[in-house]
Amino acid sequence: MSIEDNIKLLKNNVEEIVTENDLINLLEKKNYPLKAYVGYEPSGKIHLGHLMTVNKLLELQKIGFEITVLLADIHAYLNKKGTMDEIKSIAEYNKKCFIALGLDKNKTRFVLGSEYQTSKEYTINLMKIARKITLNRSIRSMDEVGRQMENPMVSQLIYPIMQCLDIAHLDIDVAVGGIDQRKIHMLAREYLEELGFKKPVCIHIPIVLGLDGKKMSSSNSNFISVDDSKDDIYKKIKKSFCEEGNINKNPVLELFKYYICPRYDTIIIENSESNLIYNNYNDLELSFKKKEIHPKNLKVAANKYLNNILEPVRSILVETDTK
Repeated sequence: MSIEDNIKLLKNNVEEIVTENDLINLLEKKNYPLKAYVGYEPSGKIHLGHLMTVNKLLELQKIGFEITVLLADIHAYLNKKGTMDEIKSIAEYNKKCFIALGLDKNKTRFVLGSEYQTSKEYTINLMKIARKITLNRSIRSMDEVGRQMENPMVSQLIYPIMQCLDIAHLDIDVAVGGIDQRKIHMLAREYLEELGFKKPVCIHIPIVLGLDGKKMSSSNSNFISVDDSKDDIYKKIKKSFCEEGNINKNPVLELFKYYICPRYDTIIIENSESNLIYNNYNDLELSFKKKEIHPKNLKVAANKYLNNILEPVRSILVETDTK
């Protein structure tokens, strides 16, 4: 693939790339293997919001990047997500889910934050960067990702500084995350070079809708978990918001845009007359807007494709439980 094709692929379904010119420069240097990562707090279930970043990691892997998945156990602890023992147990479950979603365990590096974040070098660099970032900047950077930030704990103010250092210590060229990570990533771009590290390119994934048309969130229980049963997924999609002809804030259409179409070259919508076949999301969206696709048929297709995507997760988790 050409650099232009790679950029087009990586721009698909992202909110922004900071900056696109920096990414082009990375690819032009051909200094492979380039390294990309995403960090996940091990907390609760893996849902479709996580699948978006996994899809982007798979695309980066496809064009030659080495992929690191940081299972940020210390970050989760600082953000009040449980005890360290509870978090490590969830991290192992999360790792199995990510592998089942397509990340090759032999080509993907899975790292626990606690494996390196207590080292002497890391601690010294933490103090160095902490001397550069103001209290207000640290608080603002956590607004979108922290819990109870109207009265933050000191631990939560260390969180964004550590995230910057993770990018440095893992030797990352491209950091992937939700758009809610933007303020933290900008800290990394601003301050890491002063400590002698690389300035990362940042790829930001949009915040997607939950099935009720609001922000997808574990606390809102409006998401599809990767280990939901077929019956659970059927029930959730059946009652999800999907107004005929309305392409705005339509969570069922978003299932196709962000999760299904990136994994399938052809989408078939079955109806009573004849099957409708689409080779890309834009054509499917336009057809729905013209009311050529009934919401019921769209939901039936979404249910079928999502279950196909998530079946490997259910299988590997069942296999693990029976051992």
